[in-house]
Formats: sequence, C-alpha cells, structure tokens
Amino acid sequence: MSDKRKHLHTGVEDGLTPLTTLDPDRIGDFDDLLTAMSHTAFGGRALGEALDVLEAMVIDPECLVVLTLSGAMTVAKMSKVIMKMIDEKWVDVVISTGALMAHGFIESIGLKHFKYEPHKMDDTVLFAHGYNRVYDTLEPEANFTQAELVVRAVMQQIKKKGLTYLSSEIICREIGEYLCEHVDGPGILKSAHEKGVPVYVPAFTDSELALDVACSLLAEQYDFLLDPTKKPEDLPFHFNPFLDLFSYARKIHGAKRLGILTIGGGVPRNWAQQVGPFFDIMGQRLERDDLPQRRFTYAIRICPEPVHWGGLSGCTYQEGISWGKFVPPQEGGRFAEVHADATIAWPILVQGLMDRLRKKGR
Repeated sequence: MSDKRKHLHTGVEDGLTPLTTLDPDRIGDFDDLLTAMSHTAFGGRALGEALDVLEAMVIDPECLVVLTLSGAMTVAKMSKVIMKMIDEKWVDVVISTGALMAHGFIESIGLKHFKYEPHKMDDTVLFAHGYNRVYDTLEPEANFTQAELVVRAVMQQIKKKGLTYLSSEIICREIGEYLCEHVDGPGILKSAHEKGVPVYVPAFTDSELALDVACSLLAEQYDFLLDPTKKPEDLPFHFNPFLDLFSYARKIHGAKRLGILTIGGGVPRNWAQQVGPFFDIMGQRLERDDLPQRRFTYAIRICPEPVHWGGLSGCTYQEGISWGKFVPPQEGGRFAEVHADATIAWPILVQGLMDRLRKKGR
C-alpha cells in the first residue's frame, strides 16, 4: 500500500524568507526600527521596505527623484519634512496641490495654524469668526489676507522683470525668490528656490494662492471679469499650463532613471506619472523615433486610500505598469506601497533615512 501522505514543506527547503520578531532592546534609532519592521508583517513591513526603496533612489546618482504632495500636509505641520528632503537634495522636482503650497507659504511668513477642539467649537461660529477648518486644524482667514499682500508684491516683482507669460513653476519660483530676499525663517518655496528645485502645481487655479494671483490680474483689468467682449490680451499676464508640462518633460527627458515618492494621490500623482505615456504618445503621433521610453524605476506611495474605490489615489503601481508608467519588478522596478496616514508614516520614514545615511557616512 503506497504512502499517500502529503509532504508538508517547512519553508526552508523552498528558500522562503523567514520573518523575525521585533525586539525593542535591539533598536537604537529609526533606521534600526524600520529595518526590524521590514522583517515583520502588515503595514510595518511595508513601511520598513519603503526605507530600502527610498535609500536606493536618493543615493542613485543617475536617478531624478520626484516628490508629489496632496492632502493638507502643510496645515498638518509637515512643512519641515518637505524642506528637509529639498535641502538634502533627496528630491529634484516637487509637484503639489495649490492649497498645500498656499498653507505652507502662509506658515513661512510666520503665521499660525491652530488646534480644532470639537467639544468647544461650532463650525457656524468658526465661520462667523473667520476660521476655516481642515479636519482637526484651523486656518484663520486673516492669514490669507496677510499672504495676499505678499502675492501682490510678488506680482509687482514679476511685472518689473517684464514676465508676461506665467506658469505655476514661474510663480512659485518668484514667490521663493521674494521670500529669500524679504522674509526670515524657513519655507518650502524658499528651500526650493535656493536648491533650484522646480515646484509645479498642475491644478493651480484650485487654490487660494491662485485666487490671490487672479485678484492681482483683475486689479488692473477688473472689467475683464464681467465684460465678455474683453480679450485675453487685455490682461497684464497670461497663464499657460503647457509651460509647466514642457518644463517637467524636459527634466524627465534628460534623466537616466526616475524615482517617485507620492504623499496622498490626486492630481499631483497623476500629472507626475503621466509623463511616461506622454513620451509614448509623442513618439507615436509625431512619428518620432528619437524619444526615450520614460518609466519610474523606484516608487513609494504613502496613502490610506484603498484600491477598490477605483480612483487614481488608490491605484497600485502594478496597475500603473499597464499604462507604461513604471518599470516592471522583473525588469528592475522597486516599489513600496504604505497604506497609512502620511502624518504618521512619512516623518518616521524620513528620520529613518537620516539615521541610515548618517551611519553610512553619506
């Protein structure tokens, strides 16, 4: 009679990677913590593995690193995390929502955000007192009034330079230059200007910052708003979003490899990632054989949105391969997806990178 008992594998003979119990007594810094987490499971493992990918892309001398930002990260006081990544030259391009840059700009001129306490505060009263609520944080409307004065001065600076065609990159660069010259203290746009890192806001008009720019335009041509006979050339400045697209494409064209760190999702993520299909489309429709194939080799995403909602913010990198946006893992692509609140995971990840590079003398 034959022995039909099933042979149960132990994992060792199949070369499986064993997990390791996290030992707090063996952890001395955030690098140690994330390294230990990478050998555990669930979200901890994902965050630990993200550090490996982040290190790989920031130390790769031929990799252009793109940071995309959405959500109220500056209201949530993550500005210095962004500045650290810019100042250390860990990112080469920033793509953001306009609101995130507006709130960060407000912070950089010394204004404050405040804690929302639901048991003490009523939203109707907040509105009457001029407080705008972002989940558990308050942005005084008075902050925007102060910020508008700076934007007005920046627009005058732009006018003196004779710039008539504008893009989000140009406006953010001019704000950064103004802050460097006139405002003490740190700021995202200051760091970006000092390090030569372009900041793109693809949905620029969807922000308080853009509304201030619009008021500057209408200050000289208010009739344009209500008079349908007015022509675009009647405005003192012209905003052209294709200047952003072409500027970004030029940077991508010249890079050997690409990496992306995405906080949240939304328009910044899609706008950054569509550059691969853009090069493919240009090659096909313009019949150009000299355009390189552009794919992201390294990719990290910190976002709580699940894939089953069907939106781009929750889309996996594996799905993005089908769009021609990412290098497949079997061809060298390295991905990490952390389903977590970025205000928890992101600072830990950046501190882990700081500790790891310090220990390696980088």
